[in-house]
Amino acid sequence: MEKRIIYESKLHMEQFIDDVAHDREHIYRVLNTALDIAKTEEGVNVSILIVACLLHDIGRGKQFENPKLCHAREGAKMAYIFLTERGVNHEEASSVKACIETHRFRSDDSPKSIEAKILFDADTLDVTGALGIARSLHYEGKTGIPLYHVDSKGKIIEGKNDPEESFFKEYNYKLINVYNRLYTKRGKELAEQRKKMTHAFYEELYKEITANRKNIEEIWGMEEL
Repeated sequence: MEKRIIYESKLHMEQFIDDVAHDREHIYRVLNTALDIAKTEEGVNVSILIVACLLHDIGRGKQFENPKLCHAREGAKMAYIFLTERGVNHEEASSVKACIETHRFRSDDSPKSIEAKILFDADTLDVTGALGIARSLHYEGKTGIPLYHVDSKGKIIEGKNDPEESFFKEYNYKLINVYNRLYTKRGKELAEQRKKMTHAFYEELYKEITANRKNIEEIWGMEEL
């Protein structure tokens, strides 16, 4: 694939990035991690990988407008049209499309090609460790999702069986489970380095919030009130 297409893909990507949790820096981190992983794998088409990384989130705007849509599927279709309109052949454009279609963690579609597996791992790694927690909190704050919920008895809901969205639910559903979903050896190595910090943060946050909530309940029960 021509270098011109890579540069045009970068410019095209910048037209669709307006989500601070999935901004240009997120795209560049995913790209950098993908290239790191690619060094440890054989048979990687680097140009396909780079373009897929650059364009993997261009469908997020459509998902924001209609939450029923999947940004991965929408972005894949948008990327294919963009590339073929610029003279990229069907085979290469389809390879990029397939990478983008299967990069989403919340999906039953498993990546098939090595480029798709690398993109999946690189994108997933951006929600691990301190960075992943920061991005999740930032995104959920923007969309009005709370840290946690409290049940009818005043107990903090850990998030494991919470029907409503919260950071605790996101942690128990995604942030702690991404470490088991990676495909590449290098991706797994990078994830393992970050896993301990993720767990420690959640445990400390839960402990502090639970202690605070207990104090509140004691205040409501004070007879002098």
